[in-house]
Amino acid sequence: MSEAVANPIPQNESNTQPMPNVNDMNTDSMMSTPSNKAERDDSKEFDADAIAMNDMPVKPSSAYVTVSIMCIMIAFGGFVFGWDTGTISGFVAQTDFVDRLGQTSGSGKRYLSKVRTGLVVSIFNIGCAIGGVILSKIGDVKGRRIGLIVVVIIYVIGLIISIATQHAWYQYFIGRIISGLGVGGISVLSPMLISEVSPKHLRATLVSCYQLMITLGIFLGYCTNFGTKNYTNTVQWRVPLGLGFAWALFMIGGMMFVPESPRFLVSVGRAEDAKHSISVSNKVPIDDPSVEAEYEALQASAEAEKLAGNASWAELFSTKDKIFQRLFMGCMIQSLQQLTGDNYFFYYGTTVFKAVGLADSFETSIVIGIVNFASTFAGIFIVERFGRRRMLLVGAATMTACFVVFSSVGVTRLYPNGDDGPSSKGAGNCMIVFTCFYLFCFATSWAPLAFVITSESYPLRMKAKAMSLAQGCNWIWGFLIGFFTPFITGAIGFYYGYVFMGCLCFSWFYVFFFVPETKGLSLEEVDQMWLEGTLPWKSTEWVPPSRRGADYDAAAMATDDKPWYKRMI
Repeated sequence: MSEAVANPIPQNESNTQPMPNVNDMNTDSMMSTPSNKAERDDSKEFDADAIAMNDMPVKPSSAYVTVSIMCIMIAFGGFVFGWDTGTISGFVAQTDFVDRLGQTSGSGKRYLSKVRTGLVVSIFNIGCAIGGVILSKIGDVKGRRIGLIVVVIIYVIGLIISIATQHAWYQYFIGRIISGLGVGGISVLSPMLISEVSPKHLRATLVSCYQLMITLGIFLGYCTNFGTKNYTNTVQWRVPLGLGFAWALFMIGGMMFVPESPRFLVSVGRAEDAKHSISVSNKVPIDDPSVEAEYEALQASAEAEKLAGNASWAELFSTKDKIFQRLFMGCMIQSLQQLTGDNYFFYYGTTVFKAVGLADSFETSIVIGIVNFASTFAGIFIVERFGRRRMLLVGAATMTACFVVFSSVGVTRLYPNGDDGPSSKGAGNCMIVFTCFYLFCFATSWAPLAFVITSESYPLRMKAKAMSLAQGCNWIWGFLIGFFTPFITGAIGFYYGYVFMGCLCFSWFYVFFFVPETKGLSLEEVDQMWLEGTLPWKSTEWVPPSRRGADYDAAAMATDDKPWYKRMI
């Protein structure tokens, strides 16, 4: 949540912020420059200085159980997406699904061609990209909660069309596009609402719950495929599809109990509702001074944005207030998340591990799902403790190493007697181990943090548009990887892993030079840091204007005379 600032700074005077009023803080805190660790690390106890400034008090973690549960209900939208990812990877290997929607070979055998497989699997992502851009507008007009309910209903309509498919593969194809529209809206509105209702010191953790729900959906989807694979009729795929109705109903029901975004409520003039939402989210009485201070800060921000007018799509590409720079960063982070190669395993897990000689690739998919889900718990703890930049850098480096081993073993050791011969069990086991280690590295870094960064980088008035474009890049790359993977692996086999390795190397450098650290900052403070032009590799030392000492040099945060290669040391 936002900090209370007695005298908001004009954007063109960000480096000349006056000292806070002596009545609002003690003399010691004025005369010393707070260390980055003291100011931006999470606190488990009440901060007396913060209370004196009417800052939102930080309580023990146990006090936030209720708001955490509410955010998990919002994050359940990620489960819907994960469920689709987990189940579709098995559908393309289910006999009844292939018999109904496949083609007939010259020998009379039913099969799914590479084109049809790619379309059935990946067209969902195109629907998501369109839905994210178009349907996220509902969140700005009717509110985040109502918007989530509407997009979940659209997802259900797509499910009905898909589950009613008899033999026309294009009917299932159309149903997946419509379901994708709904999930695309969810992928924007769910992280957005969580970021706007969660306390600032828990924001990364609670937004990361969206990714946790994705991994839970993938894991349970794998388990359901394993449970239905021995049937010989439509139970194989219609039961997993039908369970999607239950998840949708749970999501809609959960929306009845979560607070609306206080930032949205302020923007539409619902003052008392906004204060109530702030009170509920931060576990403080509605008459607490910090609630009023929070409300006033949000109101000031909303008034400034109203004076600027409604955000147009063209404004997203303006360099004023560094909007385009932020949009480009969000699009790159979401694109690079896909180019880590995660969906290579998630979409085609059963196919990949059948290639390494496993008798039951469905069982291996369950193992992958367990590792992915369990690792995300570690990721939720790590992302708030160690920060965004550090974990993105560590994740890119470790995943690069994993793909080097996975691909090298697959290319040189998996088929010792040629591609037509039996596979090496030892090489296959090695590839499984490094796949699991890759998933651990992904789940603790790029998986949750892509959503965290895009949910906290944009001003309110253009947040929905910017997030939808950034998320759309994720879906487009998901489509491209899902569609072309069967063709690429058919042509170059496990050399494909080297492509992702190269993308991960690029990701490390991109994060170092272009992604700032936002750990411990309110959404308004993140905006201020961007406006001041703080260099990403210096962003961990940046201090918000309301907490600066007399000798703090904001200009030094925006300049660096070192050569680029020395900045990494």
